[in-house]
Amino acid sequence: MDSDNASLKSARIAVATVSPHSLRGEGREHSPESRAGFKLYKRRWIGLVAVTLLNVVSGMSLVWFGPIANNVVDEFGFSIDEVNWLSNVVNATFIPFSVITPHLYARIGMRRSCYVGAVLFVVSAWVRYAGTANSLSRQGAYALILLGQLIAGIAQPVFQVLVPNYSEKWFDLKTRITATMIMSLGNPVGNAIGQLISPLVGTPSESILIMGIIFTAVTPLILLVGNAPPTPPTHSGSSSPTFSSFVRAFLGKEARSSSAYTTLRQRIDFVIITVVFGVLVAVINVFSVLSAQIMEPYGLMGAVLLLAGLVAAAATAPIFDRVLSHHLALSTKFLCPVIGAGWLSLIWAVKTDDTAGLFAIMAMIGAASLTLLPVALELAVEVTKNADASSAILWCSSNVFALIFTLSEGALRAGGAATPPYNMRRALVFQGCWVCAAVALVMLVQGRQTRREADERAAAAVRGSLGASGAP
Repeated sequence: MDSDNASLKSARIAVATVSPHSLRGEGREHSPESRAGFKLYKRRWIGLVAVTLLNVVSGMSLVWFGPIANNVVDEFGFSIDEVNWLSNVVNATFIPFSVITPHLYARIGMRRSCYVGAVLFVVSAWVRYAGTANSLSRQGAYALILLGQLIAGIAQPVFQVLVPNYSEKWFDLKTRITATMIMSLGNPVGNAIGQLISPLVGTPSESILIMGIIFTAVTPLILLVGNAPPTPPTHSGSSSPTFSSFVRAFLGKEARSSSAYTTLRQRIDFVIITVVFGVLVAVINVFSVLSAQIMEPYGLMGAVLLLAGLVAAAATAPIFDRVLSHHLALSTKFLCPVIGAGWLSLIWAVKTDDTAGLFAIMAMIGAASLTLLPVALELAVEVTKNADASSAILWCSSNVFALIFTLSEGALRAGGAATPPYNMRRALVFQGCWVCAAVALVMLVQGRQTRREADERAAAAVRGSLGASGAP
């Protein structure tokens, strides 16, 4: 309760700096919260669109080579495992740089961090394309394409990790989940678009050129991303907790009076959320990469999963903001069993001439998974009160598990003598078991939403202060 009192006290101090006249201005939206000393700015939506599109493009590199794996083998002479490593290297690079990214935000701000990401975007695009030169040996071509993918893996966390923090800095309690949903789905949308475009634009060399053009064309959007508004939309939006404060809180080293303090129960919840998020996101990413091999000739099933989920997520995010905003943990306990049932059923559903059944299962998994994605990101911030650190660790976890799953499922591929040859039924069993274990684990989450509670108390306190002073 000491940390709650500290939040309340800082909110009361904040209102003293806000006069009634300062609540008027261009580009601002007026609401009960704005009259209570918190403000919304219309330009937040411009930044949201920019961050979303940057995440769309960053998501393409992971899956681009999956649907054209066999064509890449034919054109460049790579092995199928080497093609898989063009995706694995993105996951592997993401892991350390996702932890570094919060420090980058703290040191140079979100906007300048996006500048860094944009430069890496352009470099990765054209290093990758340089690997398609006919004069290169097989090893030289692979080295350059792999290097381009590695650089793309460094850029990806710059845009992906900032999503919850951007929502916290620019959006209020009634739109924060929707904002997180829109931006966080940028990466899965990029996965879906990458899977659809890469096999449709010609040879693998031409496909890599198209990706380079897309990466370059999107970079000017970084100019639309702002660090933070002059006046925050909520109490939590006014603070910028560091990654080191999260580490101290997680180790129990923060004083109870500190706003960064977390209870043992909250730390346990975060560990569970991290594991479950990592497994469920990794399974989708790995399935997207290996879909052409798992479901040949129905390799576009991964795109079906992602595109079906977008509709469900867009429909449910406003409901979470307005109706289920206080029940994020309960929502995860409802959605996770649906996801588990879907992945488990694939063990028996992947067979010849069962296209309709596969479409139905993919749609069910996609709808539940992408609805859960922004909910899980927001719930992690709720229990840690640290948007950058929680987002970085969750996405790091997903990439750790994705790397493990990709290598494991590749090793579980059947041999040429199997029926059908090189089938991946054992990989389906592997991923089904992992998902079911994660689903069981999520039932232990308590998920008290301490950040929302602090924001609501702060807003009420500030409104009370303004009422007592006679402000309109």
